[in-house]
Amino acid sequence: MVLNELGARINGALQALSKESVIDDKALDALLREICGALLESDVNVRLVQQLRVNVKKRVNMEELASSTNKRKVIQNSVFDELCSLVDPGIEPWQPRKGKQNIVMFVGLQGSGKTTSCTKLAAYYKHKGMKVGLVCADTFRAGAFDQLKQNASRAHIPYYGSYTEADPVQIAADGVAQFKKDKFDLIIVDTSGRHKQEVELFAEMEQIAAAVKPDNTIFVMDGTIGQAADSQARAFKESVDIGSIIITKMDGHAKGGGAISAVAATGSPIVFIGTGEHMHDLDKFSARPFISKMLGMGDISGLVETVQDLQLDKNEDMMKNIAKGVFTLKDMRDQLQNIMKLGPLSKLMGMMPGMSPEMLKSMDADESTKKLRSYMCVFDSMTEGELNSDGKLFDDEKRLRRVARGSGVRMVEIQALLMQHGQFGQMVKKMGGPNGMLSKMNPAAMQQMAKNPGAMNPNMLKQMGGMGGMQKMIQQMGGMSGVQDMMKQMMGGGGGGGGGMGNMQEMMSQMMGGLGGAMG
Repeated sequence: MVLNELGARINGALQALSKESVIDDKALDALLREICGALLESDVNVRLVQQLRVNVKKRVNMEELASSTNKRKVIQNSVFDELCSLVDPGIEPWQPRKGKQNIVMFVGLQGSGKTTSCTKLAAYYKHKGMKVGLVCADTFRAGAFDQLKQNASRAHIPYYGSYTEADPVQIAADGVAQFKKDKFDLIIVDTSGRHKQEVELFAEMEQIAAAVKPDNTIFVMDGTIGQAADSQARAFKESVDIGSIIITKMDGHAKGGGAISAVAATGSPIVFIGTGEHMHDLDKFSARPFISKMLGMGDISGLVETVQDLQLDKNEDMMKNIAKGVFTLKDMRDQLQNIMKLGPLSKLMGMMPGMSPEMLKSMDADESTKKLRSYMCVFDSMTEGELNSDGKLFDDEKRLRRVARGSGVRMVEIQALLMQHGQFGQMVKKMGGPNGMLSKMNPAAMQQMAKNPGAMNPNMLKQMGGMGGMQKMIQQMGGMSGVQDMMKQMMGGGGGGGGGMGNMQEMMSQMMGGLGGAMG
């Protein structure tokens, strides 16, 4: 992803600071020189870089810091906070509310990826349970309506546009009126791409805004634009009230810092980042997790939200099986289907602490998706009885050969899949059943944990035998080695991924040990 190089350079500068024997003004200046140089090379606006330097120097006053103070920690925290303020104007972004008719208008330069971003945003909120409609008010670019129609049809989202009407203001007004009549929750209006020199198109944009009265105007900024971002963003801000920003093309090799400068120019928050052409390549933006992820420190809040989006609690059969200590092939198939809905595994792995940009580069996202799809073919070639089994039926080589022929997958790969299933089955067996860890929890607590895996209250923790009990459960599972092996298999056996999981395992052990000590 773009900004990986920037993250690696800033990380390197911070690591160099930690090796310094004496932390003084000289060491701080060397750190800031390296960080500011990296930001300027990434096309971040010069004025913003100068401000970051001044702010860090103000916060870290070597003369005022007591000798007992951990100066490294103070400097690192100051740098992290100032990097966050670069991409965070301190304004709460607008959010559409379900049950209310929300209108969003997209504006931006030609070729910035507005039409694709419209459909991605529509798909995102459709996944959240909203009734979403798309309006194509771009009559300037040939093929704009065809593109939106094709994207919307693929994502099964209703759309409105016209091949005969030439007035974009009329199309926008008619489309919004139609979707309002049909009681849609979210109506997204796509407009023509324009440049600050194109006065007529800017007047048209203002007329569309006056006609549809949007609740939020989203400015789509191309991540490859460079230093021109500042002046373009200001021109749009002067014409319409920009409420939020989507930065696109963040999956390439562009520097991307120029687009980040648009935050300061418009005073509007970034809400999403486009990281590819596929519908799922739209990441929700939050300043601190973004900077944390850029520096290879992971995004725990994003990981928890992603797990919650899987809605594991809705699969009642699987929850009952886990409580009994049973994990069938059907359970595995259902969970792999859920994982596929999240997009490439590398995106999920990027949220894990310890996964540096270099490790993620070594992961082949296409290969992992291909492998998961081949697994689905294997499951589709099984009978209902085989899917509801623990996999031991496939000790019979005739069954194995039949599934291999039906799925077009080699027998050795099917055996590897069954081995992974067996490893997870062992974990579930230790967790569930009459003597498992889950038996120590009452049904209400189990239901709560299933609904909200990110928030475990102290009473639930106590029922599991405290933090020591959790630690014991992790040890019983083999210290996450089963998960590690499976992730390696899914990622196509990439060595980089394995290293990342190893680091994570080490970190988890330290965290569990530290928390255990604190609880004791």
